[in-house]
Amino acid sequence: MSPPNRRSKNITEGVARAPNRSMYYALGYEPGDFAKPMIGVANGHSTITPCNSGLQRLADAAVEGLKAAGANPQIFGTPTISDGMAMGTEGMKYSLVSREVIADCVETCVGGQWMDGVIVIGGCDKNMPGGMMGMLRANVPAIYVYGGTILPGHYQGQDLNIVSVFEAVGQFSAGRMSEEDFCQIERRAIPGNGSCGGMYTANTMSSAFEALGMSLPYSSTMANVEDEIVANVRHCAKVLVDAVKADLKPRDIVTKRSIENAVAVIMAIGGSTNAVLHFLAIAHAAGVDWTIDDFERVRQKVPVLCDLKPSGRYLAIDLHRAGGIPQVMKVLLKAGLLHGECMTITGKTVAQALAEVPDVPRTDQDVIRPIERPMYEHGHLAILKGNLSPEGSVAKITGLKNPVITGPARVFDDEQSALAAIMAGRITAGDVMVLRYLGPRGGPGMPEMLAPTGALIGQGLGESVGLITDGRFSGGTWGMVVGHVAPEAYAGGLIALVHEGDSITIDAHRLLLQLNVPDGEIARRRAAWQAPAPRYTRGVLAKFWKNASSASAGAVLDRYDI
Repeated sequence: MSPPNRRSKNITEGVARAPNRSMYYALGYEPGDFAKPMIGVANGHSTITPCNSGLQRLADAAVEGLKAAGANPQIFGTPTISDGMAMGTEGMKYSLVSREVIADCVETCVGGQWMDGVIVIGGCDKNMPGGMMGMLRANVPAIYVYGGTILPGHYQGQDLNIVSVFEAVGQFSAGRMSEEDFCQIERRAIPGNGSCGGMYTANTMSSAFEALGMSLPYSSTMANVEDEIVANVRHCAKVLVDAVKADLKPRDIVTKRSIENAVAVIMAIGGSTNAVLHFLAIAHAAGVDWTIDDFERVRQKVPVLCDLKPSGRYLAIDLHRAGGIPQVMKVLLKAGLLHGECMTITGKTVAQALAEVPDVPRTDQDVIRPIERPMYEHGHLAILKGNLSPEGSVAKITGLKNPVITGPARVFDDEQSALAAIMAGRITAGDVMVLRYLGPRGGPGMPEMLAPTGALIGQGLGESVGLITDGRFSGGTWGMVVGHVAPEAYAGGLIALVHEGDSITIDAHRLLLQLNVPDGEIARRRAAWQAPAPRYTRGVLAKFWKNASSASAGAVLDRYDI
């Protein structure tokens, strides 16, 4: 027997509920509708970014599918910040903040309106973890619908994407690209709706949600502009209504083992560094014991199987056409690297959902490698520690010939001065750039550093210049870079005490991030250091500054036990 829906129980408790019913009659309800489950549709549609500008037709399809499945859909909105548009500006500080705002929106609307289930539809980077965190907090039956990836742009026979533009900036400034080519790349890189096309943050998180069991098979790599995604949304609606009847909730699905499955897939596809931060936050929302050291544990046993940008050749749509995330998962499952017993939103286990998927990738494609011939033997998101990051930091080490460097520190207290130094040619091979006071509290908001890292790649310095920061990196970043350094500078982490010219070692082989300065000198500097005044004292950035946890704990706002 199906459990009674929460809305029906709330509405039919007696005469005292008559005013509640009157509000619903105003929306077109009939008496029989109160026995149907009310399903929220968290709609991230926005004309502010290509990632979200194609979501309305998906929300419409969700409404149609829910009605056909015998539910009452109720749409509410969630905001979005375009990381690509905000990158390199003060607006980028609102990006991670928006993750918390989105989570609050989902939790508030589902809880406040006593909904029986929720479909969350999102496209841009923070839509993904924010929506998942809200679903886990509300803990009613839920499913995530990804808005879909973008198709590639084209110029002179080359596929283009958003990172092509950032790297072109560095090439143009270094005199390695003509103005005509630069302008053509800028105009052609983003051809329409959809999220940034490589295995950047949005596609990483969507793929991870599929592996987590909270999205349908194959849904995480579909293109926004193609018709299959609309049919997928209608199917999602039916699956969710079935989950409501079965009382299958997010915290039944999101467990330590299912998070390990998701992280294994992130490693196999060469996903974004941001996945570390976001899955720490997702685990916190789910009440699951998961730490930054668990990422390194998974990395050591899971190889990189997919040849995907930013360090590889292919885009997410190519992965989709090669077999998608189910094919990657089946390879991992056969190798004993996934927990096949984990439940999914479909009511099937992971092993059951993958039963019809081939054991090995097709031979007519080279996007997905077989397990015996991986791109890299171990995962790419290494957790580095040392005196500069005793809580941990995140390095993305794929595509590097030798992920080791010791060099003089070039110190910057903001992103803009660091970018100016790169563009002016003042950064040379062997340098280690230090970008600080950009962490969760120092930024505030832990902005991404795609502009300086893209400029380094464009100038041919991606493997010869190190860059460390207590801020974040775009999913499109690669190179000799280390982010999420914790404790951050604002909290008095050692990164705050680095001086120009100090020797710094980045060694991904030894998982080491080290300031090569005597302890006595460090103690002298610490005694003289004072935290700077907060950059914001009112509004949402001030709230984030006041409440954000360390990056090593996910930079969440409701962690009160540390």
